[in-house]
Amino acid sequence: MNIFRLAGDMTHLFSVLVLLLKIYATKSCSGISLKTQELYALVFLTRYLDLFADFISVYNSVMKVVFMSTSIAIVWCMRYHPLMRRTYDKDQDTFRHYILVGVSFILALLFHDRFSFREVFWAFSIYLEAVAILPQLVLLQRSRNVDNLTGQYVFFLGAYRAFYILNWIYRYFREDHYRHWIAWIAGLVQTALYADFFYYYFVSWKNNAKLQLPA
Repeated sequence: MNIFRLAGDMTHLFSVLVLLLKIYATKSCSGISLKTQELYALVFLTRYLDLFADFISVYNSVMKVVFMSTSIAIVWCMRYHPLMRRTYDKDQDTFRHYILVGVSFILALLFHDRFSFREVFWAFSIYLEAVAILPQLVLLQRSRNVDNLTGQYVFFLGAYRAFYILNWIYRYFREDHYRHWIAWIAGLVQTALYADFFYYYFVSWKNNAKLQLPA
């Protein structure tokens, strides 16, 4: 644990809290991609298969439970809540996310640290997380005008990955034989996907204007 890892975890947690605030405070999930939320739920469920097998720390276990439970709750809310599911932009959220799942699984079978059930699914979760934001970004581009809470949710989600890159750099220089090529490459791809959003987010913040993305 270091300051960059902690900042990344807290930023990630804050992004989830912002999303929950948007859904429950506004009673609306408009502008939120169910496809992305389903991908994140799958990411956490496959990454944390070791939850009841390997105990690292109370902090680690609590964070795993929080991310799994909140992701499942958000998907349930968008799919089955009698009021909020009506606000879901189904017609615009049409990204074929199953393609991302298939490609990620193939990559996990080809490129992994060790060929075992848990290691393959860990690699799968890393590859899938790198592209899970794509349906959300496409939905925001289609809707053009992004409400404040949705914009903050995506911003903090991207910032979490940026902090993790700083964490990797810090550990690379501080720890001997520290190498995680799968996570590093996937993390760089994931951060790059946010680049365009970050640009327009900072432009809107600088000009004190509503966030708008190009079509």
